[in-house]
Amino acid sequence: MKVSKREKKERRRKRVRAKIRGSKERPRISVFRSARFVWVQLIDDTQGNTLVSASSKEFKSKGKKNVLPVKQAAEVGKILAERALKKNIEKATFDRGGYKYHGILKAVAEGARKGGLKF
Repeated sequence: MKVSKREKKERRRKRVRAKIRGSKERPRISVFRSARFVWVQLIDDTQGNTLVSASSKEFKSKGKKNVLPVKQAAEVGKILAERALKKNIEKATFDRGGYKYHGILKAVAEGARKGGLKF
């Protein structure tokens, strides 16, 4: 039986989420990516609240249209880290959301680390 890409991604997502929980002191960094944009959130799973969010859509409105997607993702990670530090959040857990850890996802993680988040 052949397993589709979508089924493989769903299996990875469920496996990762079974192990990761976010709290107010150490929220979960959730990443969603589409063909054009990347959205990143810090989520407190105990109360189900989004504490901080950032998106690559913010760059489109500022006129930075010719930036490579990986560089945009790194900037999104830095912005998320800056916003988190303003709310006194220094540590987080990284939820890759079923995506493989490379490319855009890796850039988001490295950008957040450079911005000051620890995970």
